[in-house]
Amino acid sequence: MTDLAPPGAGDRSGGTRADERAAARADTKADATRLLGEMHALAEDDPRRRGLRDQLVELHMPLVVYLAKRFSGRNEPLSDLVQVGAIGLIKAIDRFDVDRGLEFSTYATPTILGEIKRHFRDTGWLIHVPRRAQEMQTALNNARADLNQQLGRAPTVKELAERLEVDEEAVVEALDAARAYSGVPIDALAAPGETVPEHPVLGITDEGFEQVEQRALLQKVIASLPEAEREILLLRFVANKTQTEIAGIVGVSQMQVSRLVARGLKRLRERLAEDPEN
Repeated sequence: MTDLAPPGAGDRSGGTRADERAAARADTKADATRLLGEMHALAEDDPRRRGLRDQLVELHMPLVVYLAKRFSGRNEPLSDLVQVGAIGLIKAIDRFDVDRGLEFSTYATPTILGEIKRHFRDTGWLIHVPRRAQEMQTALNNARADLNQQLGRAPTVKELAERLEVDEEAVVEALDAARAYSGVPIDALAAPGETVPEHPVLGITDEGFEQVEQRALLQKVIASLPEAEREILLLRFVANKTQTEIAGIVGVSQMQVSRLVARGLKRLRERLAEDPEN
């Protein structure tokens, strides 16, 4: 006679596995935080940094593999994409600032994806392009630059054809090929069997991810400004107040507001130029 499992046993088993996965993720996050803190506390030339970096790379390689698999089916071996993604991971490890309070995987993901996309831009064409059109790219770019300077405007197809001593059809073909080289199909990130409309993140490019470092650096520099200049700049460029409105808020003349804005922007530019991370 077959034993019957008690009611809810399957649910408890599934719940246990989910709990285990959540615990594993929490452990990975804790380990990453600890290793990153130890690594960045060491001097740049400390030999111990390499060992800590290697541990961090090993810890996050599953993330690299997961992201690399998004680009499967594009005539590029997965192993090559994983190696390229690992370069992005190492860059993220070296650049990460533990004091910003950002989760490392959130910070590393756009860096890894960017490295893989850059690999496709630098090494291959996304669609089949005639060899003649590929070989014309350098000559075409040089001709466009020269004619732009000579004419003071963008050259026409006819003018490009005359400069290159080819027919206009060849120029059009080369121009189309250039667009095919740098384009990225929107469904490249869709999981196997998933259509673009079903994918929760496709259709919108979150530029904020790529600006994480810039925003953090800018926040640090703004915080170092004198209080009066900092308050004026925040009212002007964050709250979008006019100089007249700001004058009424802080109780100074509009001319003083204008001077404070100019002085604050000058000081901001100087401090950004001094910062080695910028």
